[in-house]
Amino acid sequence: MIALATNDIAFAVVLGAALGVGVCLVVSVAPRWGAPSLARRIAPYIRDVTDPRGLTSAPRGQDLHQLWGEVQQRLVRLGGDSVSTERRLRQAGWRMDAAAFRGRQLGWALGGVALGGIAVVVFVLVGRGSPALGLLPPLCAVGAAFTFDAELTRAARSRVARIEEELPVVLEFLALCLSAGEGILDSVRRVSTVGAGELTAELGGAMVAVGTGSSLAESLALLSRRLEIPSVSRCVEQLIAAIDRGAPLAQVLHAQALDAREEAKRGLIERAGRKEIYMLVPLVFLILPLSVLFAVFPGIFMLRLGIG
Repeated sequence: MIALATNDIAFAVVLGAALGVGVCLVVSVAPRWGAPSLARRIAPYIRDVTDPRGLTSAPRGQDLHQLWGEVQQRLVRLGGDSVSTERRLRQAGWRMDAAAFRGRQLGWALGGVALGGIAVVVFVLVGRGSPALGLLPPLCAVGAAFTFDAELTRAARSRVARIEEELPVVLEFLALCLSAGEGILDSVRRVSTVGAGELTAELGGAMVAVGTGSSLAESLALLSRRLEIPSVSRCVEQLIAAIDRGAPLAQVLHAQALDAREEAKRGLIERAGRKEIYMLVPLVFLILPLSVLFAVFPGIFMLRLGIG
């Protein structure tokens, strides 16, 4: 009886979902669905008579947009640590804020619930249903939310690594332009125009800020605060100090490029050391036990046979 009831529920879910999708498709192609009323269509042309202060209620679409924004802000407050999320978003180069990220994370969680529900229905229809399957939709939702957050972390780390790799080349190119007689502003503009990496794109944004009235020092400081990468922050601080004090910029940039390459070399050595440790895992847990087994098994077999 319980199996029959479970099958009936599964069939009801499938048929209800199909009915809901069909109704949504029919409503979406209806010509008059969501059409604004006559008063709303003529209101912008007689606003000085009907609503001179613009105090009428917003259209339905704006109300929904405002409601969704409030939901995103609540998700940010519930998620906590929005500062870390904002930093990772800036480092990853994603053009969104913490509220939009939490909204997309909620969408991923709802997608996980839907996939988990579909999997439960499929298992029930094939006769593999059990009460434990009720945990599958929430687990899929949590997994989808954590997957989206992990994707942001991965994107931020990979972009930070690319920027750190590009930093010595960009600094040497700037030093070369300065040695050729160009000014610091023209050198940065040339590097941002010629280059095609992540750091040169950030320098291009700084040049746009300079074109809108900001000084070069302010634009570079804003770039440093936006990325929050230690190596970039050190280079920007030293460059701003050299600009303020009138120090020879070419020598400063050469020294910074040398320091960046030394830091990259140290990072490479550290990664190589970690890879060596990782290589010991298959050696200790796979190759060594098999070697011991092949060495000991013939002796045990001979002892059992009474040979020797």
